[in-house]
Amino acid sequence: MSSSEASAQRIPPFVSLGSARSFMAPAASHSSAISKPSSVASSASSSSVSRETSTMSTGNVLDSIDDSSPIARELAHENKRRERLLGRQLPKPEKTRIFTVSNQKGGVGKTTTTVNIAAALAAAGLNVLVIDIDPQGNASTALGIEHHADVDSIYDVLINDVPLQDVVAPCPDIAKLICAPATIHLAGAEIELVSLVAREQRLRRAIDVYAKERAKNGEERLDYIFIDCPPSLGLLTVNAFCAASEVLIPIQCEYYALEGLSQLLKNIEMIQKHLNADLVVSTILLTMYDGRTNLAAQVAAEVREHFPEQVLSAVVPRSVRISEAPSYQQTVMTYDPSSSGALSYLEAAAEIAER
Repeated sequence: MSSSEASAQRIPPFVSLGSARSFMAPAASHSSAISKPSSVASSASSSSVSRETSTMSTGNVLDSIDDSSPIARELAHENKRRERLLGRQLPKPEKTRIFTVSNQKGGVGKTTTTVNIAAALAAAGLNVLVIDIDPQGNASTALGIEHHADVDSIYDVLINDVPLQDVVAPCPDIAKLICAPATIHLAGAEIELVSLVAREQRLRRAIDVYAKERAKNGEERLDYIFIDCPPSLGLLTVNAFCAASEVLIPIQCEYYALEGLSQLLKNIEMIQKHLNADLVVSTILLTMYDGRTNLAAQVAAEVREHFPEQVLSAVVPRSVRISEAPSYQQTVMTYDPSSSGALSYLEAAAEIAER
């Protein structure tokens, strides 16, 4: 499938996304997800079917599955998870919830978590903004937003006081999802911020001004803001912590991730004491979980033991589909909505919204 065909795909409604009906022919659904853009269109057309019909179809699929093999049991389990999501309406928060997605360890799924949870919430009809403050600009890529050197970006907001409303761009694949992109200029922003007044509060002020401008222009209030951080604890990340009220920490199910978590929590405590007393670690998401290994299970158990209230029940497995999606400038929600990775991020988004 070409990149132009991929970008033409559109995300189906949350109520029918990844429904059990798409698993009536599991082998065909995975092969067609990458070669036939019409697979997404067929999912979208299924949204016109009533909820009662959807539930009936789900029941028929589940009743016909023989769970005598591990693959069949896994398939039956995934269908039951999808059935629980059918028809679910996610509540709007009372005020805008601002999440900083942070972990100074690289490669734990920060960007992937940011864009996919944002996409899932936007698919549910909520207004979502993603702010990319990682100089690599991977979140901008995944959402199909241009972020070459000539584009106004979050760098201009932080350094040159450009209004955030002049920087944000709509995601071409998902309605109600907008993004403030990052460019390579952010690589030098850490040094340039050092000499600026109120250097830690610049992102927070920009978000406050943008919220007031939206209200003034009669636009809907933002329900969620997700700030994708670089894998470091520099001034860019400090700006994100000062702007947010909640921290979402993706943790890879490996030992090094636990080591990095303790250092991250110490830094968050410093931010709470000196810069943002309202900041709380509200959410921890286990990512890259490999159920075949004892290590992944042990890490997950240890994290749940120490943070029983923060860790989400949803766990994101290792998934080729999740890794492939950015190469088509998409989230896994539009690239393969019937995949296990998309299902896990849908569950995580619903859990966050209902907390």
